Amino acid sequence: MHNPMAYMANQAYRGTATTVPPLKAVSMLLGGTIISLQRSLAAQEARRFEEGHEHLMKATAILRGLSHNLDFAKGGDVAERLFQTYNAMILASHRAFGRPHARQNFGRIIAGLTELREAWEFVDTTVRSSKPGPTDSARRG
Repeated sequence: MHNPMAYMANQAYRGTATTVPPLKAVSMLLGGTIISLQRSLAAQEARRFEEGHEHLMKATAILRGLSHNLDFAKGGDVAERLFQTYNAMILASHRAFGRPHARQNFGRIIAGLTELREAWEFVDTTVRSSKPGPTDSARRG
């Protein structure tokens, strides 16, 4: 990768993906994307376009990592839809950067990513609550 921020985002993606459960990792990565887009917007509004671009590149690198690590064999139509969603978010973010209505456009992108993150958090919570907990064999005498 030519961009150091994209490289760092990719490293963060790989580190997160290997140290936490997959559903939690997706939620965390989407949260990181949201934060990077918020920082990009703040930098743009302060006319620090280079900094804003670095944050944009970090956000899109995370989304690219998510899209390239989908399992289409297991995920089928859901994986395809997520791939399209992640790529649409990447394109929309690049199109919105530095434009007159960046605040509104980034707001819609961030709202969509927030909704997606909340959906993954719901799935994670549902999966964890449906798994049987460990039994306490010490009490069974």
